[in-house]
Amino acid sequence: MRFGFHFFDFTIPEHPKSLAPALRTAARTADDIGASWFTVMDHYFQMEQFRTAHDPMLEGYTTLGFLAGITERVKLGTVVTGVTYRHPGLLSKIVTTLDVLSEGRAFLGIGAAWYEREHLALGVPYPPLAERFERLEEALQIALQMWSDDEGPYEGKHFQLAETISIPAPVQTPHPPIVIGGSGERKTLRMVAQYAQATNLIVPDAQAAAHKLAVLREHCDDLGRDYDAIEKTAQARLQPGFTADEVLENAAALAAVGIEHVHFGVLGPDPAASIARFGDEVAPRLAQIEVRER
Repeated sequence: MRFGFHFFDFTIPEHPKSLAPALRTAARTADDIGASWFTVMDHYFQMEQFRTAHDPMLEGYTTLGFLAGITERVKLGTVVTGVTYRHPGLLSKIVTTLDVLSEGRAFLGIGAAWYEREHLALGVPYPPLAERFERLEEALQIALQMWSDDEGPYEGKHFQLAETISIPAPVQTPHPPIVIGGSGERKTLRMVAQYAQATNLIVPDAQAAAHKLAVLREHCDDLGRDYDAIEKTAQARLQPGFTADEVLENAAALAAVGIEHVHFGVLGPDPAASIARFGDEVAPRLAQIEVRER
């Protein structure tokens, strides 16, 4: 089983001056212990359901550019970018730039967006949910067109591009992987089946993950997509006082239903210390967990 880390708690003692060193140490430690991903949140404000809108939040892609220069192996992306945050053509160009400068380690993490307060606060349009999903699908189509040989126009309901030129091309071929976040059964998982290379599920337990994966398989069957070609990832939390046995028990339960990659949100004032301890106590045993094919 693979693992990655999500750096989303920027309330580090003595911030803001402590944030760059904390990120640097955490990302390099994740790189050293064999993490598959190192990701950051893409929000304007910290999530109110976690802390408050007045707690620190860094801009996602500036942060990833910083991380690209100080890591060597780990894949870099957001979990996930709301489709409303950037025009899709610009977003595709940003991810391409990250892929080039990281030498082929970027992925596009994207979703339909949900945090109304930050949109209204900064004057960013926040359309109804149905429209946000329409925009998400168009954004995926635009990214794929910009990463292809087709430099022609794109005519969508919400976005119109006269020329989809994107030079240089990404380092990864045919393009950086697309990761769609969320667990909605009718729209989100259908888009995963149609467009994505990975799904990042938000589920409370392995039983819920099994159900979502069954729905994803149905969408793949309907669309003629190879279910096994999609990486199945799920989110978890890594508390400062974690015990290796508890982490491994949860990971094993997820692996038993087909989750291949657990993505740990790291909490606490010293994320690098938690990641280092994870490397010593969890990573070697996690690598021995076999994912059950479903």
